[in-house]
Amino acid sequence: MPIVLKGFETLVQRAVRHYWQTLEGQGAKQRTGIADRGGRAAVTGGKQMMGFCHLVQDVLTKNGVPSVHVFTEQRLELPGYFRPTKQWDMLVVSEGQLIAAIEFKSQRGPSFGNNFNNRTEEAIGTAQDLWTAYRERAFGTQPRPWLGWVMLLEDCPRSNTPVAVNEPHFKVFEEFRGASYAGRYELLLRRLVLEKLFDGAAFLMATERQGRRGAYSEPADDLGMRPFLAALTGHAMAVKASRS
Repeated sequence: MPIVLKGFETLVQRAVRHYWQTLEGQGAKQRTGIADRGGRAAVTGGKQMMGFCHLVQDVLTKNGVPSVHVFTEQRLELPGYFRPTKQWDMLVVSEGQLIAAIEFKSQRGPSFGNNFNNRTEEAIGTAQDLWTAYRERAFGTQPRPWLGWVMLLEDCPRSNTPVAVNEPHFKVFEEFRGASYAGRYELLLRRLVLEKLFDGAAFLMATERQGRRGAYSEPADDLGMRPFLAALTGHAMAVKASRS
């Protein structure tokens, strides 16, 4: 059976629009007469990436995954190896088998440096924790689940400007030299998949102004939403077929 992705672009636009509109609403609610704190009041409010959760859920259900098997708001905890549990942004669980686990993350300016490092450590640590727990049979003897990471980055001068690196003792890898934060995210996501920490990753960028209208860009074809959704859906359909 072919994978159905028809109309997903409209859903991505809706998710991007939801992101910026939600940030705007959260920021207005959390600011209490204090000068804007670099957008932190908005991004700590949560829920801004729920549009992407709904997008993926919609695609999965259109391809035969029952909606009751897709968790986006509760029952999101999975056992870890280095910690008791980790709460994911989305899980697909069917008949006691973990089919997929996905994280939806975002970053807006102006503080890109520390946030990029935090996102990097979070992604690597999250994957390592789950795969070690999987090795130790925290999920029983089931086949390998599918892990995904979706990243939305603000498209602005600071995210696109080359960033200097400090090399007091040893040289960094050449591809990091002169790379912007957007470039660093592209390298990060591609290498997370290359090293099999994640099975799929998507990287989107949107300006604050155009993002409110749902406009976005995909800097790298291999990190687009189409291949991400196709890979995830194909995995879910393969699991379903193996049970038939």
